[in-house]
Amino acid sequence: MPLINVKVIEDVFSDEQKAEVIARLTDAMVAIEGEALRPVTWVVVQEVRSGEWGIGGKPLGTADVRALQGQPAPAVG
Repeated sequence: MPLINVKVIEDVFSDEQKAEVIARLTDAMVAIEGEALRPVTWVVVQEVRSGEWGIGGKPLGTADVRALQGQPAPAVG
């Protein structure tokens, strides 16, 4: 019974994108282990609060990830 745990920074991926991640990761496991495991393949997408994820000793936030994706920061106010 495979369990795939995916952690992402909050407010970066839409619900539709997270659903696609779940579907594609399930398909990848089924391609490796066989169709019989599809019903028991678990994928958990956990959102980590902005700033509580660090890379290279520095916190990484939602705005940082959006900048990496080439997305503009949301308007404030």
